[in-house]
Amino acid sequence: MEYFWDSMYRQVGPDLLAYFTRRHGEVHLAEDLLQDTFIQAIKQDERVRNAVSSRAYLFGIARHMSQEVFRHAVQSVAEIPELTVPAAPAVDPRLEAMYQAIQVLPPAQQEVLELRLRHELSYEEIATVLGIPVGTVRSRLHLVMLRLREDLRRAGND
Repeated sequence: MEYFWDSMYRQVGPDLLAYFTRRHGEVHLAEDLLQDTFIQAIKQDERVRNAVSSRAYLFGIARHMSQEVFRHAVQSVAEIPELTVPAAPAVDPRLEAMYQAIQVLPPAQQEVLELRLRHELSYEEIATVLGIPVGTVRSRLHLVMLRLREDLRRAGND
């Protein structure tokens, strides 16, 4: 049992810590949430081990833990914090337009995009994390890409 959890912590821990830090902006809170996530996961040892993707299962627990923090902070569950964009010099002027286009996406679309691009989860893993059908994941990502292309096209014509 110990080797499995050691391995999971080394493999998935840094990604979960980054996920929590982006969502909450506080490193200490992110570290606490990471520990709480693994405590909950260990309590569900058999489910995690038998999951199609243990990584996706851990992200699902992490998402739930994150939402609980927001609920207790008297924020609406529907409110998902904006994706933070690192302040880096843009080599390509289209990057700023892309970052702005992402910021105005609906929260559900931002979340799917973040899980896919930042955390490199598969469609099936995203579906597991969000508790939605794979088809819904595909649809959301498709709509996001169409919207981003259109926003970038319009920004290029201004």
